[in-house]
Parts: sequence; C-alpha cells; structure tokens
Amino acid sequence: MIPSRRVYWLLLLGTTVGLGIATVGSDLISPRFLGFSILLTLGFDAVVLGLMLVDGLTGKANRVTVTRDRLERLSIGRKNPVRLTVKSRKQPAVLQIRDYAPQEFSTSESVLTLTLPAEQTQELTYTAFPPKRGEYPWGDIQVRQLGRWGLAWHDWKVPQSQTIAVYPDLIGLRSLSIRLTLQTTGNIRQARRHGMGTEFSELREYVSGDDPRLIDWKATARRSRVVVRVLEPEQEQTLIVLLDRGRLMTAQVKGLARFDWGLNATLSLVLAGLQRGDRVGVGVFDRQIHTWIPPERGQTQLPKILERLSPIQPELLEPDYLGTVSAIATRQIRRALVVLITDVIDEIASAELLAAMTRLAPRHLPFCVTLRDPQVDLKAHSPITTVPDAYARAVALDLLAQRQLTMAKLKQKGVLVLDAPADRLSEDLVDRYLQLKTRNQL
Repeated sequence: MIPSRRVYWLLLLGTTVGLGIATVGSDLISPRFLGFSILLTLGFDAVVLGLMLVDGLTGKANRVTVTRDRLERLSIGRKNPVRLTVKSRKQPAVLQIRDYAPQEFSTSESVLTLTLPAEQTQELTYTAFPPKRGEYPWGDIQVRQLGRWGLAWHDWKVPQSQTIAVYPDLIGLRSLSIRLTLQTTGNIRQARRHGMGTEFSELREYVSGDDPRLIDWKATARRSRVVVRVLEPEQEQTLIVLLDRGRLMTAQVKGLARFDWGLNATLSLVLAGLQRGDRVGVGVFDRQIHTWIPPERGQTQLPKILERLSPIQPELLEPDYLGTVSAIATRQIRRALVVLITDVIDEIASAELLAAMTRLAPRHLPFCVTLRDPQVDLKAHSPITTVPDAYARAVALDLLAQRQLTMAKLKQKGVLVLDAPADRLSEDLVDRYLQLKTRNQL
C-alpha cells in the first residue's frame, strides 16, 4: 500500500489549519488553546491515515486482471510490439503499470497509465528495442491501482516472468517474404528479363530480330528452313553467402554491430534465393571457416540456417579471406554466385580481400558486399563551422575516397560490388540479387 498524493495534501492541509488555529487561539483566547489545536491536528491526521488504510485494504477486492501476450522471438534492432490486456471488475480503475523488460532493452514507455471503466477490457501496446541477440529474462508486471477514495495505491505484482530469445531481424524477413511472394504471383510487375538463357527449351523458325548465334545449322539443313534454338534461363542455380565475423565487424553502426547488420542481410538474401528456387549455402568465417551450411534447396533450409547462425557473435580476429575462399572453391565445384559480406578500410588493408575475390573468377561469379557507416557520409557532407568539424570532414572524405578506390580495383578484376549503408544493406542486396537473376548474369 502506497499513499496517494491526495493524502499528503490532506495532511499538509490539516497541519496548516492546526497551526493557524493554534496561533490565533493562543493569542486571542488562551495559551492553553495550543495543546487543543495540536490534539485536533493529530486527530485529523489519524482519521486521514485510517481512511487511507481502509481504502488500500478494500482496493484488494477490486484488483484488475493484467496479462501479457506471450513473447516468442524478438527481432534485433527493431521496435518489437508488446501487448498487455487489462480487465477491470465492478468498479472503475485508475492504474499505473510497469512491465519489467530486460535492462538491456530500451522501451517506448516505462510506466503505462490508464483509467478503465467498470467491467471493461483494454489492450495496451508499447515497444521494446533489443540491441543484442541472445536470451534474456523478462520480469513480472508491477501494478498500482488507486483506491475508491483516491487515498492509497494498492500495489502488487503479476507473475509473468519468462525467458525470451532475441533473433536476427525476423520482422524484416516476414516483410520480405510477403514482397517476394507478391512478385512471384504477379501482383507486382516483374522486371523484364535481359540477356540470354542457358538451358535448351525448343526449336522454332527464325524470325527477324533473332540472334544469329542461336541458329541450329544441323536442324536448318534437315528442314530446309532457318531454325533457331530457344534458350531459357537456368532455374536452379547455386548461391553461397560468406559472412565475415572478424575484427572489422565488431564496430557499432546505428546501435548494432556491423556483424548483426551483415547477418540480417545474409538471412534476407537466403530467403530471396530460396524463393527463386536456388540452392543456397552459408559460411561464417574469421581466421577459419567457423560455420558451414552446404547449399540446399527448399524452405526447410532457412530455419536450419537461422538456428545455426543466431548464436554466433563477432570476434576480435583478423579474417583470412584467401583461406576461406580457397576452401569454398574446393568444396563448390559447380559454378555459383559467391557473395562475401565484410567491410573495407583502404586499398592496402584490403589487398588480401582483392586477391581472394579474384581467385573465384572465372569459375564462379564473385560478389563483394561492404557495409558503409551512414555517419561517415553525414560527416563528409556536413557544413564546416568549427576547426574540429573541418578535421572530421577531412577524415570522412578520405575514408570514402579509400573505399571508392578499393571498389574500383575490385570492379577492374571482374568482381561485382555493392557498398551500401548498413541500415539499407538487406534491401539493397536483395534488389541487386533479383537484378542478377532477371538478367541471368550467373
């Protein structure tokens, strides 16, 4: 039981009135009037405290019912909705509710307040933002309900503790899955296919505009008319994603480690590849290949990859690009799109990365994906007002210039590149992959 603000005001009022009566009475009537005013004040305070006690005890019978929707798996870096259901009894209820989320989380509301009419049910929603993956204890719900007379808060806990798991961006994966499904069913206009297919489909007569290289001369000789081969894009291709968990991926970008941004992008790309019928495999590496999931087709591959990758954390180790790529090239004989997600600093530090990516060609199609810090872009284009601003802008411009030089060298070697802001990496990477599929570049 906790006194309300009204109790303190009443006690202050009683004390003030008692002192006023004591002062006036002792001056005008008799000095003995001081003792009478003190007794009167104490009696008033006792009545207020007694009423507060009764108000608090009777409030227990009018307790509301508070429940929390069970939390399954939360998404890292997202504002995950948390829903509480409150049901009142025969009396209206004035409430203060605090849900004890893990201390590591930031929440949109620390204390929820509401006034609920009698025999009504209301849902309250707030958001929780987890900055790291892993398992966390979620505590009970603290409820304070104001008594009928407004003199005391009845305070109790609702046992709702549980252990919750924070996964990669599942909310983003669900949105991407809906988008890809709509594209597949034709509700979103498909991008026009460019380029030439690789699998033989049928023979047909030559028409104006056909590529002369597709003429089947043997069939033309047999049929005495020009016949061309119809090729369609190969449906089942192989996609391999290599995710760096080394030193550079431990840095924070917009509240998340670079590795977490890369992991979200990896899962998004895996989902897109499986939706398009590709065989998809994933490798996580630092000095060596830490985790390897061989390429497979089917929707069962995504849950398998999700469970294997979710516990992995970045380490302060230098990545071995060349060793990793060599191992993958040995394991994967069939041509594949090999996507390596990492970060770069400058041309010298990225020399091994350049050598590793060029080693994949021409058997495989190498694709280097790097995470750019949006804050660096912001500093590079911010106006200069002070000397420190000038130094910060110069450093940012130099970092961007070094990255552009590294990207240019990779392109010269025939490597596909994508340098995207970390918070847009998943979306940009999936879009780029879909472009590669429509153009049949693999």
